[in-house]
Amino acid sequence: MKFLKLALLYTGLMLGANAALAGPMQEVIATHKGEALKGLAVHGAPRPLPEAEFDAPGGKAGLEMYRGQIVVLNFWAVWCAPCREEMATLSALEAEFGGEEFAVVTLATGPNALPAIDKFFAEVAVDNLPKYRDPRSVLARGAGVFGLPVTMILDREGRELARLVGPADWHSEAARALVAGLIAAPAGSDFR
Repeated sequence: MKFLKLALLYTGLMLGANAALAGPMQEVIATHKGEALKGLAVHGAPRPLPEAEFDAPGGKAGLEMYRGQIVVLNFWAVWCAPCREEMATLSALEAEFGGEEFAVVTLATGPNALPAIDKFFAEVAVDNLPKYRDPRSVLARGAGVFGLPVTMILDREGRELARLVGPADWHSEAARALVAGLIAAPAGSDFR
């Protein structure tokens, strides 16, 4: 009986401590991930991503362009079958929330030629997402992306808050509630 009481006390203290450590953005993610995003892993602390340029139509780009915004960063490839269905949901998420506070950033990793990306986007009827390429997978490897698709949620400073490996419905009710909650969270409130 004494052991049971101690176990319950310890469990209660740990749950309380974990709740105290969770910042508002962690709480938003944990609260809204739902069944559609059940594989979303929320990190205990924000993880910096490596600084890396990637190819953009007409030049170079980098994640620093999105500082100040909540970002859903999707690593994908033209040969990735699950990416086809997922891309339409990412496009719908961008159409609903894209702007000064939020962006969906799509990054084709590996050898994805721009004409193949154009064809892919046309086939899935997507015209509002960036056609960025990471042909040597520099950012993908540096961020620990080894399979596709992988989607990360980045805070306003470009740090990874959560990651989902595999496809998801990014325009589900849960995903929309999660994005709305992250946009509404005060800047700098990602972790305590």
